[in-house]
Amino acid sequence: MALHEMKDPRKSDPEADVFTSALSDQVLPKYRMPDGPSSPRVVHQLLRNELLLDGNAAQNLATFCTTWSDDEVHRLMNECLDKNMIDKDEYPQTAEIEARCVNILADLWNAPAGTSATGCSTTGSSEAAMLGGLALKWRWRARQQAAGRPTDRPNLVCGPVQICWDKFARYFDVELRQVPVEPGSTGLRPHQLAEYVDENTIGVVAILGVTYTCDYEPVAEIAAELDRIQAEHGWDIPVHVDAASGGFVAPFLHPDVVWDFRLPRVASVNTSGHKYGLAPLGVGWIVWRTADLLPEELVFRVDYLGGNMPTFALNFSRPGGEVIAQYYLFLRLGRDGYRRVQHTCADTAGFLAAKIAEMGPFTLLYDGAGGLPAVSYTLTDPANSPFALYDLSDRLRMRGWQVPTYPLPPARDDTVIQRVLIRHGVTRDQIALLVDDMKRAVDHLAAAPPPPVENRQSGFHH
Repeated sequence: MALHEMKDPRKSDPEADVFTSALSDQVLPKYRMPDGPSSPRVVHQLLRNELLLDGNAAQNLATFCTTWSDDEVHRLMNECLDKNMIDKDEYPQTAEIEARCVNILADLWNAPAGTSATGCSTTGSSEAAMLGGLALKWRWRARQQAAGRPTDRPNLVCGPVQICWDKFARYFDVELRQVPVEPGSTGLRPHQLAEYVDENTIGVVAILGVTYTCDYEPVAEIAAELDRIQAEHGWDIPVHVDAASGGFVAPFLHPDVVWDFRLPRVASVNTSGHKYGLAPLGVGWIVWRTADLLPEELVFRVDYLGGNMPTFALNFSRPGGEVIAQYYLFLRLGRDGYRRVQHTCADTAGFLAAKIAEMGPFTLLYDGAGGLPAVSYTLTDPANSPFALYDLSDRLRMRGWQVPTYPLPPARDDTVIQRVLIRHGVTRDQIALLVDDMKRAVDHLAAAPPPPVENRQSGFHH
């Protein structure tokens, strides 16, 4: 028998070693589905090997997202793989648990007593933000029509927001008036509003946890300035708080900071459960102060999934596991547990800030106090430094650390900074190891300065 006619025993031996299997003997298909099936054990192992090329999530200090979950969360997620979150008739208990989470968040954010909580889960805070923006636009349009005014030029005013707000403005035909960051500031400031708002402003977005620097914009002062503007011009402009990260931090670390529904002008709040809410990817939340602030025209009634049910979402079919996991965490941790987690993260951020301040070439922009558990800093004298922060990011990446470097938003984009986020699961020991690696990297770059590179950019994660 010719060699090419011999049967390959690997194709029929179910006990063959993974790395001597037929599939392991080839480059995995990239453009065409293979003709026949392969062993699930083999495919699983080969994909695991390929995924080792990803960064280690535990060393990703750029992301706000949850990178550690306990075993019970993993089990609940697995048990809910087959549940479609949108099918509330078929999975009524999952829908009930979603409603409980909305109630808990409305209470956490001090919604008016005696009102029914109105909100929903989403795939993340970006979708939740867009739903909040749509409600702002619809209510503004109704006011304009009632007053006999034109409805073709809506605008939304904000500071240095996350990209989802640019997407909202483009997708839904709203002018985004993004206020430049003043020197020495890190976000929108109340006195800037008068120059940007008018009768066509559908709302102002205030950020509780600015993406770039991780501190809070002064929501109460922004609301007070809008009160003043209304008294002067008659424009009743609502506030939407983008609390993607801060919504699960401020209530536990900074309960005296007034940013939520305690302010009558705050109409809605979005947050990300899979960030400092500690839930796995991907779940977000949107809550309105009162039910009337969500226009009924935006709610669809769907009857082909087994029953007539309301829905307000950009996505439709999605798994229910993340919502169940969020409720599990509410029950598992309680307020005291969330408080301990966030305080531990904030203490670790303070530890890192002190070490960076001692290191020499850096100036802290945010030391982890008063906002998110994070640290941001810049080079004290970048013009005379033997290295750029981009070089430091590259050097740290050699040890597996993902530390983002990026410019601040206009008009402070001449300042390049680094940011480190401390999440649940990022330990004090881990940060001590990061500090050691930073010191070695700084010493190496000072001794062997890299050549300058124009227009450098680094990955930046929201």
